[in-house]
Amino acid sequence: MCTAIRFTDASGNMFLGRNLDWSCGYGERIVVTPRGYVPPSPFGATPETRHAVIGMGIVAENAPLYFDCGNEAGLAVAGLNFPGFAEYAPGPVEGRTNIAAWEFPLWVCASFASVDEAEAALADATIVDSPINEVFPSSLLHWIIGDAKRSITVEQTAAGLEVFDNDVDVLANQPGFDWHRENLRSYVALTPEVPANATWNSAELAPYGSGAGIRGLPGDYYSTSRFVRAAYLNAHYPVQEDEAANVSRMFHTLGGVAMIDGAARMGTGDFERTVYTGGFSAATGTYYWNTYEDPAIRSSSLADFDCDGTELQEL
Repeated sequence: MCTAIRFTDASGNMFLGRNLDWSCGYGERIVVTPRGYVPPSPFGATPETRHAVIGMGIVAENAPLYFDCGNEAGLAVAGLNFPGFAEYAPGPVEGRTNIAAWEFPLWVCASFASVDEAEAALADATIVDSPINEVFPSSLLHWIIGDAKRSITVEQTAAGLEVFDNDVDVLANQPGFDWHRENLRSYVALTPEVPANATWNSAELAPYGSGAGIRGLPGDYYSTSRFVRAAYLNAHYPVQEDEAANVSRMFHTLGGVAMIDGAARMGTGDFERTVYTGGFSAATGTYYWNTYEDPAIRSSSLADFDCDGTELQEL
């Protein structure tokens, strides 16, 4: 399972971060796709790399399989688990841009500079179940795409490919975004303020202190609860000025929905935990991350790599 958030700093620069929750990692690492790299796009959806890309993922068949990433233009994307709902086309559809599920984050960040550009291209797009090899089947995902102005959620289900305006800048797992967004109406009374005293008959009741206004905010790890909690925390975190303060905001907010080992068992019998937290700063082209085993925040910037090269670069 996973949770993602998007927000902007006081100057309007975007940050997009996510937790990847699972029982294990996949050998993921920082991968940079330079502008000279030619992707092995199976249906020609990504014929070139127009914008250098940095993010977390793995490399297979000389192709970057990004879990989440951002580009030098300030656009970022993250894929989150969506089993039971995601439904890809079994093969390419004539007359449409056919995107293999594994290349979707690369297609977004290598091809476009804004959410508007990506959304326009999605109007004629289909996501295809075309695994890159026999080792890595197509992951059943939906995606959040963000820039300095806004974010969208992309889902392909039995209803087809749909794009939702993500006005809360949050994504979790199943069910679909529309359901999560409607469910927030059940929590409209939540407030960071201290409630006023209440009078019941002749008794005056005062809150114990701060936090009384968020009584009822779900604290479990269920996808529907994480969405609500992340939306509340992201909406109420004070706007920050500099890079360090915004990186702190990103990791503290995602820490509020991070999964602890031993608390939630998966159907396989393994416990789920936040394998890593990662996020992209459009202000500096920097990717930040930490892991369950090492909570120290590390970073790597596009400026540290040869963005004009032709080969993928891994850290």
